Amino acid sequence: MQVSIETTTGLERRMTVGIPAEQVETEVTKRLQEATKTVRLNGFRKGKVPLKVVKQRFGAGVRQEVVGEFMSRSFYDAVQQEDVKPAGQPSIEPKEMEEGKDVEFVATFEVYPEIEVGDTSSFEIEKLVAEVQDADVDNMIDVLRKQQASWTQVDRAAKTDDQVNIDYTGTKDGEEFEGGKAEGQDLVLGSNSMIPGFEDGLVGLKAGDEKTLSLSFPEDYHAEELKGAAVEFAVKVNSVSEQELPELNAEFFSKYGVEGDDEAQFRADVRKNMERELKNAAKSKLKNQVMDKLIEANEVDLPKSLVAGEVEALRNQMMQQFGGAQPNMDLKSLLPDEMFSEQAERRVALGLIVGEVVKASEIKVDSDRVREMVEELASTYQDPEEVVNYYFNNRELLAGVESVVLEDQVVDYILDKAKVTETNSTYEEVIKPAQSAE
Repeated sequence: MQVSIETTTGLERRMTVGIPAEQVETEVTKRLQEATKTVRLNGFRKGKVPLKVVKQRFGAGVRQEVVGEFMSRSFYDAVQQEDVKPAGQPSIEPKEMEEGKDVEFVATFEVYPEIEVGDTSSFEIEKLVAEVQDADVDNMIDVLRKQQASWTQVDRAAKTDDQVNIDYTGTKDGEEFEGGKAEGQDLVLGSNSMIPGFEDGLVGLKAGDEKTLSLSFPEDYHAEELKGAAVEFAVKVNSVSEQELPELNAEFFSKYGVEGDDEAQFRADVRKNMERELKNAAKSKLKNQVMDKLIEANEVDLPKSLVAGEVEALRNQMMQQFGGAQPNMDLKSLLPDEMFSEQAERRVALGLIVGEVVKASEIKVDSDRVREMVEELASTYQDPEEVVNYYFNNRELLAGVESVVLEDQVVDYILDKAKVTETNSTYEEVIKPAQSAE
């Protein structure tokens, strides 16, 4: 097998492979001879069809099959011989296929970039430290009660936190605009569901009142024709309702998995869930900082094939969140590559960098941490032991957990070397989504 390889641009390689004709023709003849034992043709008994006849009828198809197998096998033998690591699938173009001549093909592919992770001891990381306070638990219980609240109509002026039922028509330069009209819409004042000024303008109105609101759409509004536009909304209030929160009793507790009327037990369960959420949020923010630092400190050439694969995975993931793709749906038009390219590039870059840290530092996945993570995931289910067994009997699920644990070990490895500053914070601040988080 003759192999030559050249660099075209960046990570792309062009490899020419030659396969001796003798090897190909020997295999073709062998398969045709085997076929003579089983093939059935009119005018011949089974097993008595001459090789020449079999070759005339099936030689071209058998040769095409053999050449395809040789090219595939030869490509992987060649990359091992040349010690290159392809990223993604190659594009294979046959060059010489004529019978009796050496087979030649050209494989074009990308290789993984060479990465050398620099010194991480200069990384400055802020670690937020917080505890769940009694006031945090009180606030959370208020949120849960509001989720189960009912509404009762009242004969008074509306105030913040009331729900109003309204009809409204929006106009721009005297003309109605798309999406600016509704009838019988419920709106909680103070929910910030509408553009700035809309809800504030309804405070103090009673059922039957009408009012015209002169407002402006935000400059970053999603509809291009309404960005920063001055508009008017003619609003009629149909009814005003106030919120009635449920009592802290057995009926309410049961909706959150707590049996009986033990408020102390309910509060303990709420606190436990909040502490788990706090732990995960703090860990996530710490991890995001480390990953951001790795990206900043290590510029990496990204194989286009890997980025394209990640874009496709993200697109399919989004479609699954919306119930899956429908027949004849053009996903690339509906969800173009540009929507996912930045996130895909970040994921690929981090995968390559983290992989290099794992390799260079010889980090092995910690089986105890894998079990601990599985048990923590299972703890939220009714039968945790059953869930743990399910994970450990499903290689794909377990591999996902191992991947996360390995990333966590890389984060710990870098934090041990980095300059970490602890900052006292609050539950609300820690669980607030980070702007740079993926």
